Amino acid sequence: MAEPARRCCLGWDFSTQQVKVVAVDAELNVFYEDSVHFDRDLLEFGTQGGVHVHENGLTVTSPVLMWVKALDIILEKMKTSGFDFSQVLALSGAGQQHGSVYWKTGASQVLTSLSPNLPLHEQLQACFSISDCPVWMDSSTTAQCRQLEAAVGGAQALSCLTGSRAYERFTGNQIAKIYQQNPEAYSHTERISLVSSFAASLFLGSYSPIDYSDGSGMNLLQIQDKVWSQACLGACAPHLEEKLGSPVPSCSVVGAVSSYYVQRYGFPPGCKVVAFTGDNPASLAGMRLEEGDIAVSLGTSDTLFLWLQEPTPALEGHIFCNPVDTQHYMALLCFKNGSLMREKIRDESASRSWSEFSKALQSTEMGNGGNLGRLFGDAQACGVAAAAGFYFDVMEITPEIVGRHRFSAENREVSAFPWDVEIRALIEGQFMAKRIHAEGLGYRVMPKTKILATGGASHNRDILQVLADVFGAPVYVIDTANSACVGSAYRAFHGLAGETDVPFSEVVKLAPNPRLAATPTPGASQVYEALLPQYAKLEQRILSQTRGPLQ
Repeated sequence: MAEPARRCCLGWDFSTQQVKVVAVDAELNVFYEDSVHFDRDLLEFGTQGGVHVHENGLTVTSPVLMWVKALDIILEKMKTSGFDFSQVLALSGAGQQHGSVYWKTGASQVLTSLSPNLPLHEQLQACFSISDCPVWMDSSTTAQCRQLEAAVGGAQALSCLTGSRAYERFTGNQIAKIYQQNPEAYSHTERISLVSSFAASLFLGSYSPIDYSDGSGMNLLQIQDKVWSQACLGACAPHLEEKLGSPVPSCSVVGAVSSYYVQRYGFPPGCKVVAFTGDNPASLAGMRLEEGDIAVSLGTSDTLFLWLQEPTPALEGHIFCNPVDTQHYMALLCFKNGSLMREKIRDESASRSWSEFSKALQSTEMGNGGNLGRLFGDAQACGVAAAAGFYFDVMEITPEIVGRHRFSAENREVSAFPWDVEIRALIEGQFMAKRIHAEGLGYRVMPKTKILATGGASHNRDILQVLADVFGAPVYVIDTANSACVGSAYRAFHGLAGETDVPFSEVVKLAPNPRLAATPTPGASQVYEALLPQYAKLEQRILSQTRGPLQ
């Protein structure tokens, strides 16, 4: 017996290594998912990890037609499986951030007159002035970054304007490089899309605008006014504003699906396309962050997602417009020394055992204060003076420090700690750094704050206990395997409700709730409120010793 029809929204993710889709029904259950993996399913494009790394090791690109063909394949797979496209109310999606697509003059006419008898990749072959597009892994634009910062009065001025200092992967700097090195291709470009707005354009059959949130990752958008910065545009390339089009709120309905999808796959003519956004903003939606919340991804690198009301852009981290609330912002902080550093200290200090690692966290006091009172003689008995450790075996991003630095209770640098103190110093140090740098971007812990933990280390309850204690907020765990995809489907539902001003939190209230994993230990806030300024001063001390203070 056939399954009853389920009204649904589709969420797409055009990521670095694959295109993925989920279908989410009105009760917010995921009932269909599929993917096309570039290296495995599209061998003819010769990618490794979905990209081409060029000989200089700095230039990294992806073939734009590979993304188009992946969409063809996944739609045909859905059709073959019997997926009922007629029940799709709306769709939205995510794209790997910062990547850019260059539509050749005349491409818009091809987009608006697609034949339902042919796959997209056959019809769009001649539509791109750059066939291999720069992606977020590219780091070849240092010269363009310095030029952009100089044009607006320095790195901090650019950060205040656009939410970030100049980064090589950011789109404005990539566009500047293409204009400088390939002016003919640039002059033959009628539209420049982000990967997200490119994917939305495929569904619309016309150029989709860039949304505010993904547009914040370009070094071009004034995040306060939500308009393109004329100074930044002028520093990157001529006639750039007309090639980018006007940005729109992330929850905008940008149109209905092209008749191509109605005729070829059976989509309803009224199926709405909600603006696509970047993969990180879409993940914020998928994790259902609210004001004051934090998501901490504890993986190879550790990443912090923050919901901000009043951001203070800095020389580190990124401020983006919030994808689900146009009045607010989100911030992203990346810490390179994540799980690999935790595993190294586990191997060195806990006999390669997570169980022993956890025992060390259980047996040592918050702030390592009790241990240090005995070890170093003049530590304060209350435990506020404490061991502090900085563990950066590879050059850290936030802040730019390398090496291991241990400090005794009286702030003297020491060469070693006892094994259990070492483990607590590592975990406390990692989480204190996250809180200090989050607060540097304008974040404040609120009474209703909750922390959502994901990634490998989120399975260790003792690590999560330290996280709860340092931030003074409960920690929840959530399955985020498809967070960008699922977040895109949620955003599609939000787009449908947009005309009634329904908040995003109301739209997603039926979604599965995260599971409570740890609550702050009584007295933790007093310990860490005293320790955090001490830790921040030590970090600045290391910075000034190793590379001088940041300008």
